[in-house]
Amino acid sequence: MTDLLRIFTGVNMQFMHPWVLLGLLAVPLLAWLRGDRGGAPAVEFSSTALVRSLGRVAESKAGNFLAGLYFLGLAALIVGLARPQTGKATTTQVQASGIDIMILLDVSGSMLTEDYFMDGQRTNRQEAVKTVTKQFIEARPNDRIGLIAFASRPYLVSPLTLDHDWLLQNLDRVHIGQVEDGTAIGSAIASGLNRLKDPASKSKVLILLTDGVNNCGKVAPETAAEASKALGIRLYAIGAGTNGIAPVPVYEENSETPRLDPYGKPMYIDVQVQFDEAQLKRVSQIAGGHFYRAVDTEALKNIFSEIDKLEKSTVQYKRYQEYTDLYPLFVSIGLALVSLEIVMSQTVLRRLP
Repeated sequence: MTDLLRIFTGVNMQFMHPWVLLGLLAVPLLAWLRGDRGGAPAVEFSSTALVRSLGRVAESKAGNFLAGLYFLGLAALIVGLARPQTGKATTTQVQASGIDIMILLDVSGSMLTEDYFMDGQRTNRQEAVKTVTKQFIEARPNDRIGLIAFASRPYLVSPLTLDHDWLLQNLDRVHIGQVEDGTAIGSAIASGLNRLKDPASKSKVLILLTDGVNNCGKVAPETAAEASKALGIRLYAIGAGTNGIAPVPVYEENSETPRLDPYGKPMYIDVQVQFDEAQLKRVSQIAGGHFYRAVDTEALKNIFSEIDKLEKSTVQYKRYQEYTDLYPLFVSIGLALVSLEIVMSQTVLRRLP
């Protein structure tokens, strides 16, 4: 019954020998020839007038019914010989030579600077960077991606993983103020390298997103870059935000709640913000990567898109099909109908010999 429902609902059905279905064209031809020729008379009459009406009734009812059973059964047998199948095709990944990517995300206080715009609304650097980072992660399902956040020191948000849903959940939890303020770029790079030490991975990449100047930490950025080069790990550095005067919201003391003015709107102050562009260029060049400047959200998206094109994954897939044969069903129906026609023609609907 399940197979019949699949047939009539049109769910992914195919025929192993579709050319056999051409035999269906012969069924109506056989029916026409059989009806046109008619059977040879078994009893002779001087006149058929007496039995003409009786013969017509038998032919229109019993004869047509039996013929219908026979030809319907024949059609079912032909369909069965064409070997109908129903099921689905499945694509299964059997090998993925992805890239190991560690993202280093700056969460220092300067990332609260609101010099980005998203959907026409002003937003801070952290939210803009997190939004574009999510899109980058979603576009690379075959890569192991990890995340390290850093301010005065780095901390692990997520190790390398293919579970990107879990990774994105952890990214959502990242916010400024989880560690002491500062910008330890060198320490963040060193921490990322330590997470990319798996020798089985053929390709490894660091992506550094920062808006500041290295001002703390125990490792100099250049030293960390030299280590990255020695390990064959490319480093892409992205400088986020403008370099100059930018608005920064004023927060209540020991709170993440913005201070409001008498009109209930967040208060801002203009501050001097800058990052060491020369150092970021030097660090990325040492590590065999590139430096990018993201002055707005669109530039940030383009940068991630360019990195996505540079770092390609090699993925192989194996496609297999899982089908259920339906020919036993059609053959059984065909044989049953033909057998029924034979039995009825010799019993309850038997004709004169």
